[in-house]
Amino acid sequence: MAVNWKNEEGRARLEGWYDKFRARIPASVESREVSTSHGPSHVLVGGPADRPPLVCLHAMRTGSAHLLSELGPLFSQFRIIAPDLPGQSVRGPQVRLPLNDDSHARWLFEVLDGLDVETANVFGVSWGGFVARVAAASSPERVQKLALLVPAGIANGSHWKGLTQMALPMLRYRMSGSEASLRRFLDPLLTTWDSDWAGYMGESLRDMPFDPRIPPLATDADLQRLTMPLMVLGAAEDISFPGEAVVSRVRSVLPNAEVEVIPGCKHCPPTTPEFQAWLSDRLTQFFSGDAGS
Repeated sequence: MAVNWKNEEGRARLEGWYDKFRARIPASVESREVSTSHGPSHVLVGGPADRPPLVCLHAMRTGSAHLLSELGPLFSQFRIIAPDLPGQSVRGPQVRLPLNDDSHARWLFEVLDGLDVETANVFGVSWGGFVARVAAASSPERVQKLALLVPAGIANGSHWKGLTQMALPMLRYRMSGSEASLRRFLDPLLTTWDSDWAGYMGESLRDMPFDPRIPPLATDADLQRLTMPLMVLGAAEDISFPGEAVVSRVRSVLPNAEVEVIPGCKHCPPTTPEFQAWLSDRLTQFFSGDAGS
């Protein structure tokens, strides 16, 4: 059963948005298809073939093209590998994997095996951060370094804030479909207003079935399995996964991890060229071995 779109008209609209974000990627990328236990998995690959591989995992209800449209500066430094996550992208496998086992990890390593990638640096955002963390904990020997941005599954925000500032505005938007209600829904999420992101997020509420599951919180033992160098970036104004709580939890369990709270940042970071350059520099320094210098 398809889980990534409600009907064929919705699929076509989601595909159109995927192509629009792919056109925003300021680098050449190619589509690959890899066989996995859950069917074919779509992957975007770009950057010089002789550069170190960097696996990039996108947030929930988006796609590889959406994430790579914000990571342009990294293409000169790494061989970028961005798979579309199961159940979270119109291009991903049409299945919702369990969240309380290593299903996502096994899927990801099947993808990397299909691309002949034995080890790689891994970068995950939000839901993709959860997948990245689970994969790194299950097979630490395959992840050279791990970077997480506003990751799910480490610390959760207030249920009351989530209800009043996100869930209720989302319901109002789904009922009215007005521009004003869309802005009220997205205001707690978007650090900067971007018409493409806003348009996509609004239409995806109509066309993509909602998955109410929240990734479970990692135990201390789960985090202690992250034996590779780790960097965690939280967002100061993130309602879903508050940055201070996320980095404090990581610091308490893994004192050698590199952590930072991005000031003035909501769950969806800025889409400005300045932030893209900052994030690229931060990730490049970390993955190149010069982090903290």
